[in-house]
Amino acid sequence: MPFAAVFIVFFALYIVLRHQSKKLMLGYVVLFSLFFAYKANGVLMLLLPMTVLLSYFMTRKMKEEEGARRKAWMWATIAIDLLPLLYYKYTNFFIEILRDITSSNLSPLSIILPVGISFYTFQAISYTVDVYKRRFTLDVNLLEYSFYLTFFPLLIAGPITRAETLIPQIKHRYHISDKQVYTGLWLIMSGLVKKALIADYIAQYNNWIFDDPTAYSGFENLMGILGYTLQIYCDFSGYSDLSIGIASLLGIELKENFRFPYQSLNLQEFWRRWHISLSTWFRDYVYIPLGGNRKGTVRTYVNNFVTMLVAGLWHGASWMFVIWGALHGAGLVIHKYFKPHLERLPDSWYVRFFSWLLTFTYVAFAWTFFRSQDMHTAITIFHQVFSDFSFAYLKPFVETRLTWTIFVIAGFALHGVRQQHVDKLKGYYINSPWTLKLIMLFVVLQLVINYRLSDIQPFIYAQF
Repeated sequence: MPFAAVFIVFFALYIVLRHQSKKLMLGYVVLFSLFFAYKANGVLMLLLPMTVLLSYFMTRKMKEEEGARRKAWMWATIAIDLLPLLYYKYTNFFIEILRDITSSNLSPLSIILPVGISFYTFQAISYTVDVYKRRFTLDVNLLEYSFYLTFFPLLIAGPITRAETLIPQIKHRYHISDKQVYTGLWLIMSGLVKKALIADYIAQYNNWIFDDPTAYSGFENLMGILGYTLQIYCDFSGYSDLSIGIASLLGIELKENFRFPYQSLNLQEFWRRWHISLSTWFRDYVYIPLGGNRKGTVRTYVNNFVTMLVAGLWHGASWMFVIWGALHGAGLVIHKYFKPHLERLPDSWYVRFFSWLLTFTYVAFAWTFFRSQDMHTAITIFHQVFSDFSFAYLKPFVETRLTWTIFVIAGFALHGVRQQHVDKLKGYYINSPWTLKLIMLFVVLQLVINYRLSDIQPFIYAQF
């Protein structure tokens, strides 16, 4: 693991510098973060320091103004932040739409999407808006802002972190406690199990299904849907654990990004548990500015639907992401409409079970559109499930793909664990002897090595 070796060297010098000078420590992390961005993006990493400088100085100018001029500077800063994202992510999408409308022979441009651009752009926008609304009032210098926007654990796929969470922690030299270090190690092991062990292993079979669903039975297609439903959770939740864990080793505490989302009993609860940093970002910077629930019932439904459409389009320039967003938007509207009636139902185990089953089925159904390369693929998968389904495939499937089956069952079974039990287990690990910690780390690394595929799967959310 090249990154692990580089990080160990980085971490050793970081420990020394943080005791010497805050400026040296912050500058060191910023330089390493820019190096990290260069390794991920090549020369396109220059977009990151450009965004830092433009966003920082334009926001400072905005702070000096009042009234209409202050608002104008806010919108100008947001526009400057968004321009690279719009160009690199959506230019070809708009060209394809224009080509279809005009029946012309316009060709897509050769554009490479910079890794992590969506995440640091959203962080820059949240900073500008929070300063404009005076929700964030701390005076921030350029070095501190550079740290905030370039912090390498957040660069690839977040979580999207607000200034109020990160910047106060770097204002002064801080003590890294043993609890933070061991919490970081715990999260790193959790992330490795989710991403490098479960998600990467089960991805191979899932890819076969979505690449050619007609080559497999309805039962096998259904397993592919369930497999991807688990894969995307383990992949992105695993990255979040790694990111938050590395930050914890550095003495930075970030907020959790996933909270057992597949335990949800409705879609509203699902979005309070899934990719929390993104869902709260869209709530605060899209849904509420649209009017939220303050302008009547119908407007609330429209705002919910539009917000989810934007969230879908944020994931990528594809109609399949828009459809996924529309499905979740429609689902949220339907839930809000029936919520007064649903609240009258008894809080019994069978009502809760049916609510969970309905929610999980709908989420998995929507993930099929999210993963499919086009509408034909999604429709074909559902056609296979409903037209060629038989439990006769169960026994040979398990015999042929025993490890895949065990990983999927174990992955979903973990969702039956309560948060308090996880916290208790983490507490046992933190307070355990260092020899036990070392053994656990060795076991996790050995499992990852044993089941590691030669074709390593990239982080799913890195493409967004």
